[in-house]
Amino acid sequence: MMDKRGMEKRKSSPPSFFHRVYSVWYRHIRVYNKHLISNGFPPFLEPLFFIAGIGLGLGNYVGLIGDTPYLSFLAAGMLAPPAMFTAAFECTFGTFIRLEFDKAYDGMVSSSLTVSDLFIGEMLFAGTKGLFFSFAVLTIFMIFGLIPSKMGLLTPLIGFLSGLMFAALALFVTSFVKTINHFNFFLTGCLTPMFFFSGVIFPITNLPYPVQIGSEIFPLTHSTRIIRACCLDALHWSLLWDLLYIIVFTIIIGWLAISRLRKRLIQ
Repeated sequence: MMDKRGMEKRKSSPPSFFHRVYSVWYRHIRVYNKHLISNGFPPFLEPLFFIAGIGLGLGNYVGLIGDTPYLSFLAAGMLAPPAMFTAAFECTFGTFIRLEFDKAYDGMVSSSLTVSDLFIGEMLFAGTKGLFFSFAVLTIFMIFGLIPSKMGLLTPLIGFLSGLMFAALALFVTSFVKTINHFNFFLTGCLTPMFFFSGVIFPITNLPYPVQIGSEIFPLTHSTRIIRACCLDALHWSLLWDLLYIIVFTIIIGWLAISRLRKRLIQ
């Protein structure tokens, strides 16, 4: 009798936190895989266009950045933005559509899932996309010999952490947005400056000092610095600061985003 009661109690108990978050992540993976070719193939082509257009053309005029050929410098920097853009788009337009148009979260919250489960799972999915996109770009660049160090294989891990970070930022922005067109301000006013002033295309040390200070605030700067150090075999203890920035930023902004989105869902 005790065994039977114990089994019934276990069956009626809610799923663990891990299984709840996993169910959200797995749901997004299933949806993403329905169009895997159209979703997954472009990341393998986009870096080629950028390297051909900017690297080969501008590289003839720039030459070396320090002791590094500009093409390798640019290739190492270009491994960071894909994680930023894919996570940002997923947790702005994707989250807003699920929130306001599809009303997908209403049904999910009515189950055993909590609001925290929903958006932590959402962030993990965006992080997974960041990992995949970084891996895709890394694969292309390694085939062409643009990544000289085997430490570059750590890039997808940093891409995952970067995806989490920008997912947290994007969810925080989404918590304020009332109409989908407002995301244009975030993309143009936030992501575009980050792309150009985070050391992706040129070193930020060449910028005026006030701009350098502003660049240190940008999350992409820290991801780019770690990834480039891995790709160029230039790891240093100072990079722990960049890693700490990514972790602290993700936790704080993620917590604020989930708190605001919880109020929005309840209302």
